[in-house]
Parts: sequence; structure tokens; C-alpha cells
Amino acid sequence: MLAEVSKNVFLYASQNKLFNKGAKKWGLKLGASQVVAGVTIESAIKKVRELNQKGIVCTLDHLGEFISSKEEATEAAAYNIKTLKAIAASGVNSNLSVKMTQLGLDIDLDFCLNNMRRILDVAKETNNFVRIDMEDYAHCQMTLDILRELRKTYDNVGTVIQSYLFRAEQDVKDLRGIPLRLVKGAYKESSEVAYQEKEKIDENYMNIIKEHLLSGSYTAIASHDHKIIAKVKEFAKQHNIPSNQFEFQMLYGFRKEMQLSLVQEGYKMRVYVPFGDDWFGYFMRRLAERPQNVTFALKGFFSK
Repeated sequence: MLAEVSKNVFLYASQNKLFNKGAKKWGLKLGASQVVAGVTIESAIKKVRELNQKGIVCTLDHLGEFISSKEEATEAAAYNIKTLKAIAASGVNSNLSVKMTQLGLDIDLDFCLNNMRRILDVAKETNNFVRIDMEDYAHCQMTLDILRELRKTYDNVGTVIQSYLFRAEQDVKDLRGIPLRLVKGAYKESSEVAYQEKEKIDENYMNIIKEHLLSGSYTAIASHDHKIIAKVKEFAKQHNIPSNQFEFQMLYGFRKEMQLSLVQEGYKMRVYVPFGDDWFGYFMRRLAERPQNVTFALKGFFSK
């Protein structure tokens, strides 16, 4: 009961614009530096290089939420382009992840699409891949519509499917052949559209992983759950799925030993590396996901 209450508090805070504005002034406090790789491209590239040296590949995400003007969205698109160019110039091994609301989805759909096209043009020039992050349920269908439109022209773009949504399995079937990151989901959704019980979310998670792998599609399994990871390994062996058809993904700052262990076993391990001063919403969702994350963050805060 207490865990559910704390989860709701953190999820509420993650969507509070006033809190988010204040957090930009605080800097990476409250333990956020444990899970956010600094506020600048330079700090993020440095962290990516350190991970690369350990055999880990990455995806960079310039954090940004609550975009309410075309000017802000245009700046966000430009910063993502700058990030792609920094990746190329530095020679680090990293993709890019972006959120559609950061690029103006809530303002104008065509405007958002044009921003994405600008980003994907640079990604193609620099031989890189861009992942469209999935946000809350209200933006799910719009995000998939954008993906389908972009895939008519670009093959270097994919998205994320969240297993707690009832629609997840059908979405995975419909997106056969497209590189997908499969996750459990980190937003608070109603029982009308999403499973609420961990057991059902986990069950559906394995279902969509198996579905995408068996279709021959490239699959990114984003999980810190050692039981899920063990099941995926066993399933791949049973069905002769080559290791170059999938990768494991984890968040920056979490399960570092497991990340290295997977690399040593020969699996591709990608770490999602968020950075930027708009870190508050992301950090709150991480605290909401698991009670252990609160302890983890506080240890980081008090160890400074």
C-alpha cells in the first residue's frame, strides 16, 4: 500500500510543471546525478565514451518535456541535431532517442513531423539510428502514426512498445520488421487501457518479446529484471535466434554489474544515457518504478 502511494506521488510530481521549472534551478541534486549523465552534450559524450570502453554501446537522450511553443520545439530539434553531430565528431558508439512532445507533437502534427525529418536527415548523413521514445497513452497512437509516415522515407528510425498496454501485442504484430525497444512502461495509466498487476505486465512483456523475435525483427529488450533476461536467453537458444537479432538495454546508473556480465557473455548491451537540465520528470518516473530506486538515489545524494 505504501509503495503504491509513493509511486503515485512520484508520478504526479513528474508531470508537475512548477516542480520541473524549479528543478532546473536546483541542478542535478536529490541523487539525480546517479541516473542522469550531466546537463551538457560534453558531459554525456564523456560518459558514453567510458561505457564504450567497457564494451557497452549507448543511446543518448536529450531530456525535455512540457514543450509549449514552436520556438522551444525548434530549439529542441536543433539540439538533437547538435547531439547527432557530436556523436559523429567524437567517434563514440551511440544512437539517439527523442520524444515527440519535445518536438512539438502537442502543438502541431506536421510541425513535429518536419522536425523529425530534419533530425533523421542528419542521422542518415552520419550513419546513425534514431529511436522515438513512447510517452503516455494519450500520445501512443499519434506516435505510431508518425513512425509509419517516417518509415515511408527513412529506415533508420524505430520506436518503443510498452507491455502494460492492452494494445501492445497487436502493435508489435503490426510493426513487424521495424526495430523496436520493448519495455514494461513507466507512466500511470488507467485500468481501461493498461494492466495494473505486475504479473500480467510481465506475462505480456514476454509475449511481445517472443512475438517480435519470432517474426525475425530486430528486438531491443529493455529490462533490469534478471528473470526476464534469463528467459529471453533461453528462448533465443531454443528457437535458434541469432544473438545479432537482439540486444539488451538498461538505464544509465542501474545494474552496472549485470551490464558488464552480459557483455562478457557476448550479448550486445546498450545503455540509455539521458542528459540535460530538463531532468526532473525523468528522475521522478525512475523513483516511481521501484521502491529500491529511492534508496539508490538517496545513497547517491548523501555520498556527495
